[in-house]
Amino acid sequence: MKILVIGKGGREHALVWKLAQSPRVTHVFCAPGNAGTALDGVNVPIEANDVDALVKFAKKEGIDFTVVGPEDPLAAGMVDYFQEFGLRAFGPTRAAAQIEASKVFAKKLMRDADVPTAEFRVFDHPDPARAYVQTREYPVVVKADGLAAGKGVIVCSNTEEALAAIERVMVKEEFGRAAGRQIIVEKRLEGEELSVLALVSGRTIVPLAPSQDHKRAFDGDTGPNTGGMGAYSPTPLATPELLNDIEAHALVPTVHAMKRRRTPFRGVLYAGVIVTNQGPRILEYNCRFGDPETQPVLMRLKTDLCDLLLAA
Repeated sequence: MKILVIGKGGREHALVWKLAQSPRVTHVFCAPGNAGTALDGVNVPIEANDVDALVKFAKKEGIDFTVVGPEDPLAAGMVDYFQEFGLRAFGPTRAAAQIEASKVFAKKLMRDADVPTAEFRVFDHPDPARAYVQTREYPVVVKADGLAAGKGVIVCSNTEEALAAIERVMVKEEFGRAAGRQIIVEKRLEGEELSVLALVSGRTIVPLAPSQDHKRAFDGDTGPNTGGMGAYSPTPLATPELLNDIEAHALVPTVHAMKRRRTPFRGVLYAGVIVTNQGPRILEYNCRFGDPETQPVLMRLKTDLCDLLLAA
């Protein structure tokens, strides 16, 4: 088989490295790739969001299977586009990718599916949001609705910080106009964070090994959220009982809710979990392999990754 991996991060290097180990894989290409992917595959000078050029390359090269790494092309509908041309691609459709592309979509889905998460309110204008944060107990979290490269989540310790966060997201549009059209204000939950990635085929769920990543810059977790500066697995936090709880009360109802909405999820469903004194709560969902979580998780994976992705 010839496989194309789309993206240029550490995640994509891990995917290329692992897929190249499959006995059924003859060639692995990566677009655009990086110095690491060049060691284990062949880099292709096409950017990850250039869907027309990628489809043209896949057809010309006879690519049998494409694995989309980053969230931006998934949210833009790359898998849908590949499927229109009869090309197999791993990842959710544009409609299903909303679970990451829109935090409002994800939170409402969780509420409808009775998935444990933080209490929240949605705002589409800064004025009611400003009024709301002046009545809250702190800390709270202000989240931009759309994709913000892991940076659109602002933890606020007081009213002034919350007002400043609303200004940054909705007025100054620091994370982009689309990302700032709506915001979520939710109660900050206390506990340790855990990443659980699961392969999903629309109805079947296969969780991968759990991991934890290093979130905040500066010693003592005093800095801003970075989106992840590295990850480790295994983690003593993830007991079998805890993982069963997350699967039963978060992953299963979420996948069923997506199917009921006629936007079945196929790909990697990434649950960002916080383990509180009251049990695990879902902070967010992502629609793809995590970066940096993919690196340690695939280091531990003993099964043929190509077989797993094709099955999903």
